[in-house]
Amino acid sequence: MSDSPAPLADPHLVFDAVEGRRDLVILGSTGSIGTQAIDLVLRNPDRFRVTALSAAGGRVALLAEQARRLRVRTVAVASPDAVPALREALREEYGAGEQPPEILAGPDAATQLAGSDCHTVLNGITGSIGLAPTLAALKAGRTLALANKESLIVGGPLVKALAAPGQIIPVDSEHAALFQALAAGKRADVRKLVVTASGGPFRGRTRSELADVTREQALNHPTWAMGPVITVNSATLVNKGLEVIEAHLLYDIPFDRIEVVVHPQSYVHSMVEFTDGSTLAQATPPDMRGPIAIGLGWPQRVPDAAPAFDWTKASTWEFFPLDTEAFPSVGLARHVGTLGGTAPAVFNAANEECVDAFLDGRLAFNGIMDTVTAVVEEHGTPETGTSLTVADVLEAEAWARTRARELSAKATAEARA
Repeated sequence: MSDSPAPLADPHLVFDAVEGRRDLVILGSTGSIGTQAIDLVLRNPDRFRVTALSAAGGRVALLAEQARRLRVRTVAVASPDAVPALREALREEYGAGEQPPEILAGPDAATQLAGSDCHTVLNGITGSIGLAPTLAALKAGRTLALANKESLIVGGPLVKALAAPGQIIPVDSEHAALFQALAAGKRADVRKLVVTASGGPFRGRTRSELADVTREQALNHPTWAMGPVITVNSATLVNKGLEVIEAHLLYDIPFDRIEVVVHPQSYVHSMVEFTDGSTLAQATPPDMRGPIAIGLGWPQRVPDAAPAFDWTKASTWEFFPLDTEAFPSVGLARHVGTLGGTAPAVFNAANEECVDAFLDGRLAFNGIMDTVTAVVEEHGTPETGTSLTVADVLEAEAWARTRARELSAKATAEARA
């Protein structure tokens, strides 16, 4: 093992554990993670109480309903333009004489909530915009249930500088699995981490067979129901590349000891191999409420948080090696993770722009990784090193987004010529 400090996520260390009901702030409440977290909270009112919610602002009716059911003190939306519609939705939800929650609005609203009074902040925001709330929650001393992998990817050194031992509990299914498996042994006895991948909708296809896949095909994930960006990332396996970087940062395991294996059934969410040859796998039917419950309740488990296996029924579990030629994203992610500095931020931002271009019909599927690779190569070796700042991240992201748009437009024009 390396001689670096204790890993960010350590199941043996519990940050600020409390008995009884925990107060929560849920960021990204109208998204997939947020809605499932709220389902879990509503089924366990003796364990959890939500004090505040944030959302982008595109689903104000749902946000108002959530606020009323949870009786939160504050709701926040990233878009100020959504405030009038949100006020109207809250009026419809709350009866005469009832006090609706306070409304915060603007790009910093979620960050403000992340530092508010609570025990745990669940960061379920999608994209690198989740970095500021992540840093705010850590700085305020909150336990951070982290579903926003991008904030760790783009701001790894910043997060590591703020996080206390045991303060971060991962919510991604893969990292929640590693977290639980690591609880069974000592850190010094870990030989490798094995991150599982469903393979997405295009498992088994060659690179040439991926050239003409459509938006609808890419969004048809065989196992998980997720938002469009995350679903496309699963189709390109960019999500798995991000998870490799995340595993390296969370558990302080070198990249050459983190493997990816394709497991189409998505029953085994990840594995830890120990030095004695034992491999421990964490397995449940695909359902994000299990990892969310770990993030919100650890070290306690929440009974019946998610379905269990029916062991009276036969099932087949398969594992395949990763096709690195058809899906080069994992290798590229290892490269930028090794470079460090702003390289992961460039990788992530360029990918987000290329995914948007693909979803809008402006870029071919294979063009996503081709363009991201070109942007990463142009960026080169970052100079920030360990002195990374938020300004460095924002500047690198802005450059990467602009360059990705330019290169994707050029690639589309050449393909149509």
